[in-house]
Amino acid sequence: MKMPWSPPQVHPDQPPLDNPPQPDGIAIHAEGLTRYFGNFLAVDHVSFTVWKGEVVGYLGPNGSGKTTTMRMLLGLLRPSDGTAQVLGYHAFRQSEQVRANVGYMSQKFALYHELTVAENLAFYAGVYGIRERSRLEEVLDLVELRSFRDQRVSSLSVGWRQRLALATAIVHRPRLLFLDEPTSGVDPLARRAFWDLIYKLVEGGVTALVTTHYMDEAEYCGRVGIMRDGRLLALDTPSSLKTNALPGLAWDVFVTPASQEDEGLAAPIPAQVQHETAILEKQPQMLKNSVIQAIEVLQRCPCVLRVGLVSDHLRAITPAGVTANDLASAIAAADGGSAFSLRVEQVEPTLEDVFLALAGKG
Repeated sequence: MKMPWSPPQVHPDQPPLDNPPQPDGIAIHAEGLTRYFGNFLAVDHVSFTVWKGEVVGYLGPNGSGKTTTMRMLLGLLRPSDGTAQVLGYHAFRQSEQVRANVGYMSQKFALYHELTVAENLAFYAGVYGIRERSRLEEVLDLVELRSFRDQRVSSLSVGWRQRLALATAIVHRPRLLFLDEPTSGVDPLARRAFWDLIYKLVEGGVTALVTTHYMDEAEYCGRVGIMRDGRLLALDTPSSLKTNALPGLAWDVFVTPASQEDEGLAAPIPAQVQHETAILEKQPQMLKNSVIQAIEVLQRCPCVLRVGLVSDHLRAITPAGVTANDLASAIAAADGGSAFSLRVEQVEPTLEDVFLALAGKG
């Protein structure tokens, strides 16, 4: 069987490193990591530090460079430029030592479907030289898979396969976990339970670097790095990102059509929100037209920095200091007599607001 990976046998716009390297407290230290595939720049001079005991999320859309960065840190991919240390080892020259001390859970859950849960775990334990049966039982209990031990992997739900993939990554007691999109395709309850498992491991002294494209999931992390187009745009705690990276206040804007009877003709969708048409398509035509018109009104307001769709309402970003009355007055001045009413409510910003603000600057 082919192994899914090989266990042991500054850019001017780049955010500065959190602190200078201190070997005793650092799990990962990357300096200027860069990777080209031909002429395509996949990772652009990325620098950051992960401290021992942290849970750091690497947030960004698919194709932003998260997995490529992780593979370079694991020594699975040589960088075009830059360097990195993982647990004190050179990530590229000492890759065998790195992989002996870390656990890696890939996006596709590298499991053997024809084997049972227990057989998969025993196989990976053997690869790492783990022979104690007590360790296998301990890990099965930790991920709550004891009752599934004799089931073939092919019969498990995605959520249970996810837990088994984590079990194979921690069976050799790694000090550092690399989890690449570990909850992709898993239902929200299973995602929440999986994060509980991560924090249980961290309480035992493990450090975790987790890539994700779920904005809400990144809130679970102690610090979050935001990537786009191969560049690390920011790295900080979720609360600090919302305070420092967002240019102002967040507002929910609720649209109510004036008439519940006249469906009207379909309005053209503004170019700025064409990527969100799937949300609009689920709305009645009357509400859809009103939402589109409301976006155009908000875009004409001098105090609105950005507006976009969030589920069944709009999200507007304004400079700090703008009040609800200021925003309502600006909307009234920009409105040319549209057939809808708007209600505004100040809300706590989200990491999605932060991401869109940072991406807009890039």
